[in-house]
Amino acid sequence: MSMIQEKLKSFVGKHDTFEVKEHPHHHRLYSIEINNQVLRAFLAENEEVNAQQLEYVPYMRLILAERLQRVLGKTFVETMRAILHDRKSGGFTVGMQNQTTDDQDYIKFSTALTHLVGGVNFDAMSGTYYARFTVKDTDNSDSYLRQAYRLFTLHTDGTFVDEPTDWLLMMKFAEENAVGGESRLLHLDDWEELEKFSNHPLATSRIEYKAPASKNVGKTVYNQTFYEQNGKPCICFIDQFAYPATLEQATYLKELSDSMENSQSTIALPLPVGDLVMVNNTFWLHGRAAFEKNPNLHRELLRQRGYFAKV
Repeated sequence: MSMIQEKLKSFVGKHDTFEVKEHPHHHRLYSIEINNQVLRAFLAENEEVNAQQLEYVPYMRLILAERLQRVLGKTFVETMRAILHDRKSGGFTVGMQNQTTDDQDYIKFSTALTHLVGGVNFDAMSGTYYARFTVKDTDNSDSYLRQAYRLFTLHTDGTFVDEPTDWLLMMKFAEENAVGGESRLLHLDDWEELEKFSNHPLATSRIEYKAPASKNVGKTVYNQTFYEQNGKPCICFIDQFAYPATLEQATYLKELSDSMENSQSTIALPLPVGDLVMVNNTFWLHGRAAFEKNPNLHRELLRQRGYFAKV
Protein backbone atom coordinates (compact mmCIF):
# COMPACT_ATOMS: atom_id res chain seq x y z
CA MET A 1 0.00 0.00 0.00
CA SER A 2 1.37 3.42 -0.96
CA MET A 3 1.81 6.26 1.53
CA ILE A 4 -0.89 8.21 -0.35
CA GLN A 5 -3.37 5.37 0.02
CA GLU A 6 -2.55 5.01 3.72
CA LYS A 7 -3.17 8.71 4.27
CA LEU A 8 -6.44 8.60 2.37
CA LYS A 9 -7.70 5.76 4.49
CA SER A 10 -7.38 7.96 7.58
CA PHE A 11 -10.36 10.03 6.33
CA VAL A 12 -12.43 7.25 4.80
CA GLY A 13 -15.31 6.23 7.04
CA LYS A 14 -19.04 6.17 7.64
CA HIS A 15 -20.61 8.66 10.04
CA ASP A 16 -24.17 9.21 11.21
CA THR A 17 -24.96 11.87 8.60
CA PHE A 18 -22.35 11.35 5.87
CA GLU A 19 -19.78 8.93 4.47
CA VAL A 20 -16.30 9.62 3.10
CA LYS A 21 -15.08 7.32 0.33
CA GLU A 22 -12.01 7.12 -1.86
CA HIS A 23 -12.82 8.87 -5.11
CA PRO A 24 -13.29 6.47 -8.07
CA HIS A 25 -11.54 8.78 -10.55
CA HIS A 26 -8.57 10.19 -8.62
CA HIS A 27 -6.33 8.61 -5.99
CA ARG A 28 -5.96 11.88 -4.04
CA LEU A 29 -9.59 13.03 -4.01
CA TYR A 30 -12.41 11.95 -1.73
CA SER A 31 -16.05 11.44 -2.52
CA ILE A 32 -18.37 12.63 0.27
CA GLU A 33 -21.92 11.26 0.32
CA ILE A 34 -24.43 13.00 2.57
CA ASN A 35 -27.44 11.17 3.97
CA ASN A 36 -30.42 11.97 1.73
CA GLN A 37 -32.69 12.62 4.69
CA VAL A 38 -30.22 15.19 6.01
CA LEU A 39 -30.04 16.90 2.61
CA ARG A 40 -33.82 17.08 2.43
CA ALA A 41 -33.99 18.51 5.96
CA PHE A 42 -31.49 21.26 5.08
CA LEU A 43 -33.36 22.16 1.89
CA ALA A 44 -36.74 22.19 3.67
CA GLU A 45 -35.49 24.44 6.46
CA ASN A 46 -34.14 26.93 3.92
CA GLU A 47 -36.94 26.78 1.39
CA GLU A 48 -37.74 30.48 1.86
CA VAL A 49 -34.12 31.60 1.39
CA ASN A 50 -33.21 32.71 -2.12
CA ALA A 51 -30.11 33.81 -4.01
CA GLN A 52 -31.02 37.48 -3.97
CA GLN A 53 -31.32 37.45 -0.18
CA LEU A 54 -27.90 35.81 0.08
CA GLU A 55 -26.42 38.52 -2.16
CA TYR A 56 -28.10 41.44 -0.38
CA VAL A 57 -27.86 40.23 3.24
CA PRO A 58 -24.34 38.82 3.75
CA TYR A 59 -24.95 37.36 7.20
CA MET A 60 -27.57 35.03 5.71
CA ARG A 61 -24.70 33.12 4.11
CA LEU A 62 -23.40 32.35 7.59
CA ILE A 63 -26.88 31.47 8.80
CA LEU A 64 -27.04 28.87 6.03
CA ALA A 65 -23.64 27.54 7.10
CA GLU A 66 -24.80 27.23 10.71
CA ARG A 67 -27.92 25.37 9.63
CA LEU A 68 -25.92 22.93 7.51
CA GLN A 69 -23.51 22.36 10.40
CA ARG A 70 -26.46 21.71 12.71
CA VAL A 71 -27.96 18.97 10.52
CA LEU A 72 -24.64 17.39 9.55
CA GLY A 73 -22.76 17.82 12.82
CA LYS A 74 -19.39 19.31 13.66
CA THR A 75 -17.60 16.12 12.62
CA PHE A 76 -18.58 16.88 9.03
CA VAL A 77 -17.13 20.39 9.24
CA GLU A 78 -13.92 19.15 10.86
CA THR A 79 -13.53 16.41 8.23
CA MET A 80 -14.13 18.74 5.30
CA ARG A 81 -11.62 21.27 6.62
CA ALA A 82 -9.06 18.56 7.38
CA ILE A 83 -9.30 17.17 3.85
CA LEU A 84 -8.78 20.59 2.26
CA HIS A 85 -5.76 21.31 4.45
CA ASP A 86 -4.22 17.87 3.94
CA ARG A 87 -1.35 18.16 1.46
CA LYS A 88 -1.68 14.53 0.38
CA SER A 89 -5.30 15.12 -0.65
CA GLY A 90 -6.70 18.66 -0.52
CA GLY A 91 -9.88 17.96 -2.42
CA PHE A 92 -13.26 16.24 -2.56
CA THR A 93 -16.48 15.98 -4.50
CA VAL A 94 -19.96 16.10 -3.01
CA GLY A 95 -23.39 16.54 -4.54
CA MET A 96 -27.15 16.89 -4.21
CA GLN A 97 -27.69 13.17 -4.96
CA ASN A 98 -30.84 13.79 -7.03
CA GLN A 99 -32.65 15.34 -4.09
CA THR A 100 -33.20 18.56 -6.08
CA THR A 101 -32.54 20.08 -9.49
CA ASP A 102 -33.37 23.64 -8.44
CA ASP A 103 -30.50 26.04 -9.08
CA GLN A 104 -31.54 28.04 -5.99
CA ASP A 105 -30.88 24.93 -3.92
CA TYR A 106 -27.50 24.52 -5.60
CA ILE A 107 -26.56 28.07 -4.64
CA LYS A 108 -27.71 27.58 -1.05
CA PHE A 109 -25.89 24.29 -0.58
CA SER A 110 -22.60 25.49 -2.08
CA THR A 111 -22.82 28.73 -0.09
CA ALA A 112 -23.33 26.86 3.17
CA LEU A 113 -20.33 24.63 2.41
CA THR A 114 -17.93 27.44 1.56
CA HIS A 115 -18.86 29.49 4.61
CA LEU A 116 -18.02 26.51 6.82
CA VAL A 117 -14.51 26.55 5.35
CA GLY A 118 -13.72 30.26 5.63
CA GLY A 119 -14.35 33.56 3.91
CA VAL A 120 -15.52 33.93 0.32
CA ASN A 121 -13.88 36.44 -2.00
CA PHE A 122 -15.90 39.03 -3.90
CA ASP A 123 -16.11 37.96 -7.55
CA ALA A 124 -15.76 41.13 -9.61
CA MET A 125 -16.79 39.33 -12.80
CA SER A 126 -20.29 38.76 -11.44
CA GLY A 127 -20.49 41.57 -8.89
CA THR A 128 -21.24 39.30 -5.94
CA TYR A 129 -19.63 36.48 -3.93
CA TYR A 130 -20.12 33.80 -6.58
CA ALA A 131 -20.11 33.61 -10.36
CA ARG A 132 -22.41 31.68 -12.67
CA PHE A 133 -21.35 31.30 -16.26
CA THR A 134 -22.39 29.31 -19.29
CA VAL A 135 -20.41 27.54 -21.98
CA LYS A 136 -22.12 27.24 -25.36
CA ASP A 137 -21.42 26.81 -29.06
CA THR A 138 -20.51 30.42 -29.83
CA ASP A 139 -18.80 32.96 -27.62
CA ASN A 140 -17.01 36.28 -27.95
CA SER A 141 -15.40 36.41 -24.50
CA ASP A 142 -11.88 37.64 -23.86
CA SER A 143 -10.66 34.55 -21.99
CA TYR A 144 -10.78 30.76 -22.29
CA LEU A 145 -13.41 30.47 -19.56
CA ARG A 146 -16.41 30.34 -21.91
CA GLN A 147 -14.71 29.15 -25.10
CA ALA A 148 -16.01 25.61 -25.49
CA TYR A 149 -13.75 24.21 -28.17
CA ARG A 150 -10.44 25.39 -26.80
CA LEU A 151 -8.34 23.62 -24.20
CA PHE A 152 -8.56 25.59 -20.95
CA THR A 153 -5.00 25.24 -19.72
CA LEU A 154 -4.04 24.32 -16.15
CA HIS A 155 -3.96 27.23 -13.73
CA THR A 156 -4.78 28.41 -10.23
CA ASP A 157 -7.45 30.98 -9.40
CA GLY A 158 -6.82 34.39 -7.88
CA THR A 159 -3.66 35.18 -9.84
CA PHE A 160 -4.78 38.70 -10.74
CA VAL A 161 -6.34 39.78 -7.43
CA ASP A 162 -4.59 41.12 -4.35
CA GLU A 163 -6.15 38.75 -1.80
CA PRO A 164 -5.59 35.17 -0.68
CA THR A 165 -7.33 32.48 -2.72
CA ASP A 166 -6.81 29.35 -0.66
CA TRP A 167 -9.63 27.21 -2.01
CA LEU A 168 -11.86 26.88 -5.06
CA LEU A 169 -15.33 25.38 -5.51
CA MET A 170 -16.90 24.56 -8.88
CA MET A 171 -20.44 23.18 -9.15
CA LYS A 172 -22.21 21.96 -12.27
CA PHE A 173 -25.70 23.43 -12.65
CA ALA A 174 -26.72 22.18 -16.09
CA GLU A 175 -25.37 20.29 -19.07
CA GLU A 176 -26.90 19.42 -22.44
CA ASN A 177 -25.41 18.01 -25.65
CA ALA A 178 -21.95 17.94 -24.11
CA VAL A 179 -19.23 15.50 -25.07
CA GLY A 180 -15.84 16.25 -23.53
CA GLY A 181 -15.30 19.32 -21.40
CA GLU A 182 -14.21 17.38 -18.33
CA SER A 183 -12.51 19.20 -15.47
CA ARG A 184 -8.75 18.65 -15.72
CA LEU A 185 -6.84 18.44 -12.46
CA LEU A 186 -3.20 18.17 -11.43
CA HIS A 187 -1.99 17.86 -7.85
CA LEU A 188 1.35 19.64 -7.59
CA ASP A 189 3.06 16.69 -5.89
CA ASP A 190 2.12 14.36 -8.77
CA TRP A 191 3.82 16.58 -11.35
CA GLU A 192 6.97 14.85 -12.57
CA GLU A 193 8.94 18.10 -13.01
CA LEU A 194 7.88 19.96 -9.88
CA GLU A 195 11.40 20.01 -8.45
CA LYS A 196 12.89 21.29 -11.71
CA PHE A 197 10.52 24.26 -11.98
CA SER A 198 10.07 25.07 -8.28
CA ASN A 199 13.86 25.25 -7.81
CA HIS A 200 14.46 27.26 -10.98
CA PRO A 201 16.17 30.67 -10.51
CA LEU A 202 13.02 32.37 -11.87
CA ALA A 203 10.60 30.41 -9.66
CA THR A 204 10.33 33.27 -7.14
CA SER A 205 10.49 36.15 -9.64
CA ARG A 206 7.49 38.43 -9.30
CA ILE A 207 5.39 38.18 -12.46
CA GLU A 208 2.96 40.91 -13.51
CA TYR A 209 -0.68 39.77 -13.85
CA LYS A 210 -3.41 41.82 -15.49
CA ALA A 211 -6.99 40.70 -16.03
CA PRO A 212 -8.99 41.23 -19.23
CA ALA A 213 -11.97 43.60 -19.29
CA SER A 214 -14.55 40.90 -18.56
CA LYS A 215 -13.07 40.27 -15.12
CA ASN A 216 -13.80 43.87 -13.98
CA VAL A 217 -10.47 44.05 -12.17
CA GLY A 218 -8.33 47.03 -13.13
CA LYS A 219 -5.50 46.58 -10.67
CA THR A 220 -2.17 45.07 -11.70
CA VAL A 221 -0.63 42.61 -9.24
CA TYR A 222 2.75 40.91 -9.00
CA ASN A 223 2.98 37.30 -7.84
CA GLN A 224 5.70 34.72 -7.46
CA THR A 225 5.08 31.56 -9.46
CA PHE A 226 6.24 29.42 -6.53
CA TYR A 227 6.07 30.14 -2.82
CA GLU A 228 6.29 27.97 0.27
CA GLN A 229 3.72 26.93 2.87
CA ASN A 230 4.42 24.44 5.66
CA GLY A 231 7.71 23.54 4.02
CA LYS A 232 6.09 22.60 0.70
CA PRO A 233 6.04 24.43 -2.65
CA CYS A 234 2.79 26.08 -3.72
CA ILE A 235 1.98 27.66 -7.07
CA CYS A 236 0.30 30.77 -8.50
CA PHE A 237 -0.03 30.63 -12.27
CA ILE A 238 -2.27 31.23 -15.27
CA ASP A 239 -0.90 31.58 -18.76
CA GLN A 240 -3.57 33.97 -20.09
CA PHE A 241 -2.99 36.91 -17.78
CA ALA A 242 0.76 36.75 -17.09
CA TYR A 243 2.91 39.57 -18.48
CA PRO A 244 6.52 38.45 -18.03
CA ALA A 245 9.06 41.25 -18.23
CA THR A 246 11.89 39.35 -19.94
CA LEU A 247 12.47 36.73 -22.59
CA GLU A 248 13.79 34.42 -19.88
CA GLN A 249 10.63 34.76 -17.77
CA ALA A 250 8.43 34.10 -20.80
CA THR A 251 10.40 30.99 -21.72
CA TYR A 252 10.24 29.72 -18.15
CA LEU A 253 6.45 30.14 -17.94
CA LYS A 254 5.87 28.57 -21.36
CA GLU A 255 7.99 25.54 -20.52
CA LEU A 256 6.29 25.22 -17.12
CA SER A 257 2.82 25.27 -18.69
CA ASP A 258 3.81 22.79 -21.40
CA SER A 259 5.25 20.45 -18.78
CA MET A 260 2.06 20.45 -16.71
CA GLU A 261 -0.16 19.97 -19.76
CA ASN A 262 1.91 16.96 -20.80
CA SER A 263 2.08 15.44 -17.33
CA GLN A 264 0.87 11.86 -17.05
CA SER A 265 -0.74 12.89 -13.77
CA THR A 266 -3.09 15.46 -15.31
CA ILE A 267 -6.46 13.72 -15.26
CA ALA A 268 -9.96 14.46 -16.56
CA LEU A 269 -12.60 14.34 -13.83
CA PRO A 270 -16.24 13.67 -14.74
CA LEU A 271 -18.65 15.77 -12.68
CA PRO A 272 -22.40 15.03 -12.82
CA VAL A 273 -24.99 17.82 -12.73
CA GLY A 274 -25.67 18.75 -9.12
CA ASP A 275 -22.16 17.78 -7.97
CA LEU A 276 -19.32 20.05 -6.97
CA VAL A 277 -15.57 19.71 -6.61
CA MET A 278 -13.70 21.67 -3.95
CA VAL A 279 -9.90 21.82 -3.88
CA ASN A 280 -7.03 23.55 -2.15
CA ASN A 281 -6.05 26.21 -4.70
CA THR A 282 -2.46 26.49 -3.48
CA PHE A 283 -1.38 23.03 -4.68
CA TRP A 284 -4.11 21.89 -7.10
CA LEU A 285 -4.18 23.20 -10.67
CA HIS A 286 -7.34 22.96 -12.74
CA GLY A 287 -8.47 23.44 -16.32
CA ARG A 288 -10.97 22.03 -18.79
CA ALA A 289 -10.79 19.67 -21.74
CA ALA A 290 -12.21 20.89 -25.04
CA PHE A 291 -15.79 19.97 -25.95
CA GLU A 292 -16.74 18.24 -29.15
CA LYS A 293 -18.46 20.60 -31.58
CA ASN A 294 -22.23 20.80 -31.11
CA PRO A 295 -24.45 23.78 -32.00
CA ASN A 296 -26.76 22.92 -29.08
CA LEU A 297 -24.04 22.66 -26.46
CA HIS A 298 -24.97 24.14 -23.08
CA ARG A 299 -23.23 23.93 -19.71
CA GLU A 300 -23.67 26.15 -16.68
CA LEU A 301 -21.26 26.26 -13.75
CA LEU A 302 -21.02 28.07 -10.42
CA ARG A 303 -17.72 29.19 -8.94
CA GLN A 304 -16.82 30.32 -5.44
CA ARG A 305 -13.33 30.94 -4.12
CA GLY A 306 -11.88 32.31 -0.92
CA TYR A 307 -9.64 31.93 2.08
CA PHE A 308 -9.42 29.57 5.02
CA ALA A 309 -10.77 30.48 8.42
CA LYS A 310 -8.01 31.47 10.83
CA VAL A 311 -9.62 29.76 13.83
